[in-house]
Amino acid sequence: MYLIIWLILMIVFLFIESQGVNMVSLWFAAGALGALIAHLCGAELWLQIVIFFAVSVVLLASLRPIARKYFTPKIIRTNVDSIIGQTGLVTTDIDNITAQGKVKLGAMEWSARSTSGESIAVGTLVKVDKIEGVKAFVTPVAEKAEV
Repeated sequence: MYLIIWLILMIVFLFIESQGVNMVSLWFAAGALGALIAHLCGAELWLQIVIFFAVSVVLLASLRPIARKYFTPKIIRTNVDSIIGQTGLVTTDIDNITAQGKVKLGAMEWSARSTSGESIAVGTLVKVDKIEGVKAFVTPVAEKAEV
């Protein structure tokens, strides 16, 4: 009877794993396989349960981080994401109250707003903090003192 229970548990865990990419149920399926093998070798129920949990926890703790490293796709920054952190030049005064302002980032000119809410004058170097829609939220870059 326990043979069927471990087999069903293994199939259920594998089915759950096939429905997502969390890589958690896979290790419990391996634990069920270990308990199934222990049952076939004549182990007592308590030992089968211990083997199930031991194999599951050890595999989850040791192999999941490695598997996620190789199977999780790398996040590639898109064009918009790559702008965050760049330095640009204010081409039109930035004023959040009148909803005006432009900043030149590379070869493109973006609508801009001040992150702090303060006005920023034309010619000021700014750093992009975030992008919301088609607006770049910026802060002035601290000028280095000339020596």
